[in-house]
Parts: sequence; structure tokens; C-alpha cells
Amino acid sequence: MANTPYPQSYYAASANAVPPRPVLQGEVETDVCVIGAGYTGLSSALFLLESGFRVTVLEAAKVGFGASGRNGGQIVNSYSRDIDVIERSVGPQQAQLLGQMAFEGGRIIRERVAKYQIQCDLKDGGVFAALNSKHMGHLESQKRLWERYGHTQLELLDERRIRDVVACENYVGGLLDMSGGHIHPLNLALGEAAAVESLGGTIYEQSAAVRIERGANPVVHTAQGKVKAKFIIVAGNAYLGNLVPELAAKSMPCGTQVITTAPLGDELAKTLLPQDFCVEDCNYLLDYYRLTSDKRLIFGGGVVYGARDPANIEAIIRPKMLKAFPQLKDVKIDYAWTGNFLLTLSRLPQVGRLGDNIYYSQGCSGHGVTYTHLAGKVLAEALKGQAERFDAFADLPHYPFPGGQLLRTPFAALGAWYYGLRDKLGF
Repeated sequence: MANTPYPQSYYAASANAVPPRPVLQGEVETDVCVIGAGYTGLSSALFLLESGFRVTVLEAAKVGFGASGRNGGQIVNSYSRDIDVIERSVGPQQAQLLGQMAFEGGRIIRERVAKYQIQCDLKDGGVFAALNSKHMGHLESQKRLWERYGHTQLELLDERRIRDVVACENYVGGLLDMSGGHIHPLNLALGEAAAVESLGGTIYEQSAAVRIERGANPVVHTAQGKVKAKFIIVAGNAYLGNLVPELAAKSMPCGTQVITTAPLGDELAKTLLPQDFCVEDCNYLLDYYRLTSDKRLIFGGGVVYGARDPANIEAIIRPKMLKAFPQLKDVKIDYAWTGNFLLTLSRLPQVGRLGDNIYYSQGCSGHGVTYTHLAGKVLAEALKGQAERFDAFADLPHYPFPGGQLLRTPFAALGAWYYGLRDKLGF
């Protein structure tokens, strides 16, 4: 039987110890079968267990194996397309609901960490860094937009003030969001999985769903067992494969690359990011970085469309790091890895129901740490019969990629090349 380990990432190397989890063998019955033990699946399971449902989670590899355990670890509010884009494309009532939810995911993370005493190095404060006056104008508009929806923990940073929070000469200003922040993402997932089990939920690892038998009483089949359920939640995102073909048609897995330095020491680390905030720039193909609890720099960026693994991740990302921090030219890179996220054409998440009892959420488009925690709450509400917030997401329009699955990768890469050129030219 195949045993899929974690990738050789900094997160896997520094993960909290957890007990081994069983492989599904034989037949079990439950109220809700959740496919995928990433943030979406774990958040859904927790909210459902807290409401009295019996929950079984199937994970193809290990808890947090996918994007939930490989991402940059940044708590970033709103969606990959911001609320103003939503306002222009849907009615005012739907936009108002989605806008109100745009800042809820970060609050859910903090509530989970406090309630279940999850050790995941939670730190407050995230910075959007502007590389030119156009970026700065965008951040000024973003601040006004977010404040209109009641989000007030924001501070515009001028060129002098941003030097107080990040030692990079490339920025002309920025926006500080104190409700943003950063975490050890794999340890957050592991802590949430332990919380699921503490409430009576069951998680099976190395138990990939291979077939869904649809109907009034759906059944999820694995290689060695099956789960009979009243409801199914599909939460595999970029690692779902073709288990549900109608979901694969409107999305595309993409890879992002991350490196982690050797420990920098307290003094050097403090000169780079004196307030220990995380940072992402305002480019379309953005760079993002932060410090770890043991004073390494985690730096990520770049997109590989179609989710291929680059041959040399360090060669792609290290020059980006040195452009921001040339003082790190002699620092060793200890870890380099890639992870997949799921892109939609609209860059907004896809939420819905297949038939009467199969629910799904997917396509965070690189903006998933906070959204996935909100998605779990919204999916749980829908299963309890409270569908207003679920419907606000489900009614968003979505379209297949031009050219279908065969041509979606080159079309997306062409678009990314265009926006990357705009980033370089500053327009």
C-alpha cells in the first residue's frame, strides 16, 4: 500500500509531534464524510462536530499534506479578488454579505488557536508593500474599501514609516493590517485535527477517496474501505484530482515555490523585520516573506501553471529574496519546496452543492488561509439548513477556462506573462 509522506519542507521538519492515524479498512457509517484534511475539511469538521454531527474525514496522504501545510503562513484578509470586484459583478445584497464575511476567517483562526490551545507560533501584523505610486494609490483605495465594511485595524505607511517595519529599500510605502499576521501553517492544521478528534471525529490518513457513489445515501470508496454518509463535503482543492469531474473542469492547479534560510540569529532577523510582521508586495505575481519562530526567513513567490515541480526551486526564488534583502547573499538555504493551490478563472472561490447532499468549496486562488476557515463555517451552516451565506458564495458566476483543460495552462501562463511585464514596467 502506498504511503505518502510530507514534502521535505521546513514545516514538516519543525512540525509538532502527533500520533499515527489509521488507514480506513472496512465499512463505517457517519453523518458527514469530509474528503480532505486540509483547512477547508478540518474547519468544516470542527464546526459540524460542535453542532452535534458525527464526522469522518478521509485524507489521501497526511493531515495538512497539501496547500494547508505548505503555504507562506500568512493570515491575509478578504479574497484573491477584493470586495470592489465583487460589488461590480453581483447585486448589492450579495456583495454586502460577502463583504461582511471577508474578515471573518482570521477571527476564526484566532478563536480556534485560543479555544483548543493550538501551538502554531501565531503573530499579529501583516504588511502590503507598495513598489510604486500606483501600488500606493491601490492601497489607499483598499483601506477606504475595507473600512467601509467595518475593518478598522489598518494604517497607511509612508516611505519613512515602512522602513520601521521592513528593511527593504524597494518600497515607497505600504498598508499595515494588524488583524493580519502569520502562523506555522502545518502546526495549525495538526492542532485543528487534534481538536476534531477531541470532539469525537475520526480522521483516516493514507485513505484516498477513489469513487463517490451518489444517491440518497452517498458512499465514498477508498482502496480498502468505504464510508456511508448522509452528506459529503468535498474539500480536496488542488489535490482532488478528477474525483469529481465537474469540479475539475472549472479550476486549474498551480504551483508556488517557497524557500527557508538557515537560522539568521536574533540580531540579523530583527534588522530585516523589526516588528516581526509578515510582508507581501502588491505585484500581480507577488513575493511574500516572514520570519519563523527560530529566526529563519521564509520567502515565497512565483507561479507554475499546471502545477509542475520546478527542477531548481532555489534558483527561482533566491534572486527574488536577494532583490529584497541583498544583505543575505551569503546565507544558506536549508529548505526549498513547492505546493499547489487551485486557481479559478474569476479568482473567486467556488462553492456549491451537487445533488442534495454533496457540498464543496474550492479554488481559493492563492488566498486560502483565512477563506478556508470561513468556508468550513459556511458549509456547516448549510448542512444545518442555514443557507443564506452559503448561497451568497454559490451564486457567484464561474466559467470554464478558455480551451478547456488542454489549453488552460498556456492561456493562464500567457496572462501571467502579461501581468508580470506590467509589474516590471510599473503600470
